[in-house]
Amino acid sequence: MTAQILVVDDEPDLELLIQQKFRHQIREGAVAFLFARDGVDALAQLQSNADIDMVVTDINMPRMDGLSLLQKLQEGEEKISTIIVSAYGDMTNIRTAMNRGAFDFLTKPIDFPDLETTIAKTIRHIQVLREARQRQMAAERAHASLSRYFSPNLAQQLASDTAALDLRGQRREIATLFTDIAGFTTLVETLEPDVLGPLLNEYLAGMTDVVFAHEGTVAKIVGDAIHVLFGAPGEQPDHADRTVACALALDKFAEALRGRWRQKGIALGVTRVGVHAGPAIVGNFGGGHFFDYTAYGDTINVAARLETANRQLGTRICVSAALAAKVEEFRGRPVGDLLLRGKTEALRAFEPCSRELYEDAATNSYVDAFAKLEANDPAALAAFAAHVGKYPDDLLASFHLKRLLNGATGTRIAME
Repeated sequence: MTAQILVVDDEPDLELLIQQKFRHQIREGAVAFLFARDGVDALAQLQSNADIDMVVTDINMPRMDGLSLLQKLQEGEEKISTIIVSAYGDMTNIRTAMNRGAFDFLTKPIDFPDLETTIAKTIRHIQVLREARQRQMAAERAHASLSRYFSPNLAQQLASDTAALDLRGQRREIATLFTDIAGFTTLVETLEPDVLGPLLNEYLAGMTDVVFAHEGTVAKIVGDAIHVLFGAPGEQPDHADRTVACALALDKFAEALRGRWRQKGIALGVTRVGVHAGPAIVGNFGGGHFFDYTAYGDTINVAARLETANRQLGTRICVSAALAAKVEEFRGRPVGDLLLRGKTEALRAFEPCSRELYEDAATNSYVDAFAKLEANDPAALAAFAAHVGKYPDDLLASFHLKRLLNGATGTRIAME
């Protein structure tokens, strides 16, 4: 790279002397010199030559002196490294120049070996600044890309330390959740674009804000469905707690949004959430031209199927026992032992509750009825009937009551 140097001095002989003293560097393409007679001429040169890397300027010149030029240079967006040349012993001007941002200074008469050393030092300084600027730009680009997937704090961390994001894929313990809006495909067919756009944008923006507030990673958004990871790419020892808290917060937001749009005459379906924890392979998949940070494995499949199970069960959130066991103070109602599609072993699932709901009389009533169901107590039918009679909006209890009325027993449920 050729360093472009602008020399500003009203002495006519200086141009010839510099070209002679630096002839080898000029011939090798290491440096190139431009010349101006005063500050006004220098500013014009800078305007027409955007590639100028540094300025070497005298102080005493007509029209605009070197100190005024230095001030103009420091006011610009690109603060060009400047070397000030002053008469020997003129420390007042030299001090003023350094206070105004000059990189270095030389005294007259110019000692050309000293000038050569000072220019070389300034070039190295410029290269350091340029490399730092490039790193910053790369970090900003990375942050903009990563912000699509990760919470702002995590995106900032990964952008400043890209080595922390292992793009080769790795096996690790994670928690994951899937969300989906019931009946959304059918609803889309009845909505005009000017209604669908604001609705979907408000929903996705709010849901991702909730995920990011819990420092989760949005792995994928497909239509209205969202796939979220916890415990990847960054370590989160409490990833299970975060996932359950996030699921409850997502449910709260989605229900509030449903209420707002219902007032506008739009019947938005419930948001169903499936949550599971276990090992998965996480990383960047799809090649160097397509950034797709996601996860693969049975853990992911189970979470997706738990989300779907809500439709049959009447629940909005379905959490596996594997994840619930990792939560320090898990609160939830037992759903049953679900035999998910493609599985040979049943999986115990729970419906998580807030502290207030967990301590509510309705939850105690349900838990008592479920205990009878689990014990194969014939009184389970009467217990669920009494519960549904008192709490008719409890869809999960209604589901169990219907099973019992159809002759089913126990807690094992084959998912359709």
